[in-house]
Amino acid sequence: MLDVRRLRLLRELKIRGTLAEVAEALQYSPSSVSQQLALLEKEAGVELLRKTGRRVQLTPQAEVLVAHTAQLLETLEQAEADLAASLTTVTGTVRIAVFQSAALALMPETLSRMAAAYPEVRIEMIQREPETALHETWARDFDLVIAEQYPGHAAPRYPELDRIKLTTDAIRLAVPPASPDRPQIASIEDTAGLAWVMEPRGAASRHWAEQACRSAGFEPDVRFETADLQAQIRLIESGNAVALMPDLVWTGRGTTAQLLDLPGDPHRTIFTSVRRSSAKRPAILAARETLAITAESVRNPDGG
Repeated sequence: MLDVRRLRLLRELKIRGTLAEVAEALQYSPSSVSQQLALLEKEAGVELLRKTGRRVQLTPQAEVLVAHTAQLLETLEQAEADLAASLTTVTGTVRIAVFQSAALALMPETLSRMAAAYPEVRIEMIQREPETALHETWARDFDLVIAEQYPGHAAPRYPELDRIKLTTDAIRLAVPPASPDRPQIASIEDTAGLAWVMEPRGAASRHWAEQACRSAGFEPDVRFETADLQAQIRLIESGNAVALMPDLVWTGRGTTAQLLDLPGDPHRTIFTSVRRSSAKRPAILAARETLAITAESVRNPDGG
């Protein structure tokens, strides 16, 4: 009989690429991971790993086991979800990966609502960029991810993950407050000679913003680069930069920046994803429902 824990290590090696990364993800030592995989080879009676330089490569037989392990883990996770659903109380831990603007705008109220309605559920939150977080949720590092999709920029899809729309928000041009010392800005074309602040390369927001500038006929002068949206806001409000910002970043705060509508009224979509095998776990259902309530309150603060 093949050991499920060792099979999982093999699958983790397929996902993460190196023994060191598997050890870090599962809090083992690299030597322990290597020993357990050697024992799995003895159990299977076939070669599973081959050394290629400093790395190891899975054999075709190992790939067969990895495919079956994925199905096995899904079945076990479904069993856990069904077991949790049979209880009369909602308990457990939900690990959530979330990007910054959603963490600021949605999570404080969601955490308060969860604590009041589901006191036996523990929420753990870590900030991650959406594309990384989707992969890590598929890899079972997280239970739920809050991710984003910009117009014309599709977020990665994993067959094991579902996708439920949470909300949308408009994307606008944020420029410094009006001042006699600065030229008046009425459109994105007026920012062609100005300093821009954007997220680092690779972020969906960066790709979208660059394309929006190019469609307007210029290459943006990205003088400032930071993933910290609060830092971006300070640069804009202080008169040092302009940026394209989604409305969610302004939740719960005022701003001296001018927010200008863009042609076509572009909107960003915010969604949640979980593994389909765990989607019916009561704690995850509760977290998703509470996030939806919070998103609606943010979208319609007056209840209209």
